[in-house]
Amino acid sequence: MNQEIAAYKLQFKVQLSATRRGARLARLLATEELRSWGLPFEAPAQVIAELAANAATHGCVPGRDFRLVVLSDADTLRIEVTDARGERLPDLQASDVQESGHGLVLVDALADRWGVCRGPFPCKTVWAEFDLPMWGR
Repeated sequence: MNQEIAAYKLQFKVQLSATRRGARLARLLATEELRSWGLPFEAPAQVIAELAANAATHGCVPGRDFRLVVLSDADTLRIEVTDARGERLPDLQASDVQESGHGLVLVDALADRWGVCRGPFPCKTVWAEFDLPMWGR
């Protein structure tokens, strides 16, 4: 994973409290970083907001933070949110709107790809990627 991260030209990483305030701050900080990189930020900001809100709501363990990582190279923007609840994996079909709201349906609609990785124990990382050439870069 660290070698994969090293391949990205632009990197933003922040650890935040697993609270609604932390989730809001994740969206605000990442949006400003994307602006400074000259990248489109509207759709990624919505995905960041949802993944951070999920980390604060469903991935919350008292006393444990969540981590937001935003990475970009010439072709891809990658968003990763890591929380401390590795045993609670999201449904990759993003179809359970009634139980959990529209969140992962929104992520599925906006991102080109998304998924989840286990570890390091006890954590999980939910990620989403956007293809940048589609945005006229």
